[in-house]
Amino acid sequence: MAEKIQKTEEEWREQLTPEQYRVTREHGTERAFIGEYWDLKEEGVYRCVACGTPLFSSETKYDSSTGWPSFYAPIDQQNVETEEDRSLFFMLRTEVHCAVCGAHQGHVFDDGPEPTGLRYCINSASLDFDPETGPDE
Repeated sequence: MAEKIQKTEEEWREQLTPEQYRVTREHGTERAFIGEYWDLKEEGVYRCVACGTPLFSSETKYDSSTGWPSFYAPIDQQNVETEEDRSLFFMLRTEVHCAVCGAHQGHVFDDGPEPTGLRYCINSASLDFDPETGPDE
């Protein structure tokens, strides 16, 4: 895994759009069915919008009917980290973030398809799609 990236909040604000900053740095969530990638069917790699780390492949993307891009596995488990999220008083969730820069990506749930049974429910605003790159590059 690459060395961890650390920037000031001012540096992140200069680099990211307001929506990307809200989602990745303030742990926001975009509304369902409005993100750029929720229904994208092209082949390629979904990278962290903040640092470019490859996180998910179109090979593991599926239609979860939730309105967010959903994947049943990351490209490399070392590229994502998870932690308990109790921000909603009535629900315990598992937050997913980029292991390199800490950017909030979304959440992972245990109601996904085989072979993992997981649903990585990810915000489009936290991703950058690369149609040129295969998952092994």
